[in-house]
Amino acid sequence: MGKSSRDKGLRRERALVQLHTACGIRAERVPLSGALHYQGNGADLDLHVRGPQALKAEVKARGEGGGFKTLERWLGKNDALFLWRDRAAPLVVVPLHVWLEIAGRSARLDADSDAQRRKRRSAIEQGPTPPADAITRSTA
Repeated sequence: MGKSSRDKGLRRERALVQLHTACGIRAERVPLSGALHYQGNGADLDLHVRGPQALKAEVKARGEGGGFKTLERWLGKNDALFLWRDRAAPLVVVPLHVWLEIAGRSARLDADSDAQRRKRRSAIEQGPTPPADAITRSTA
């Protein structure tokens, strides 16, 4: 791979990380685009959409969109395209705005459940509130 192709890939990966981060979704580039299988991961990006386990994402960029144009035509104005080959698991292609909506909702749900979990844990750690006595009531 030439330097310009490598640089283009890095720019796209960084842009996707920045975009996810701006939308409140934790995202990280995998060092060397996964070439070293850092922490067992050969993907380009880690997307922390739900829980501690990251989704692994691959990024492909093409100048003229070779192969992408057919997918875009099939997708049309729909929100998702399912690709299902015989004896293989289906794939889903979604536009970026649809992905960000799905991922953002999932991240918010996870954050909400974390906040509720922290609140319950704090209440358990602090124990029950002692009943108010006459002195406390008079100062309030």
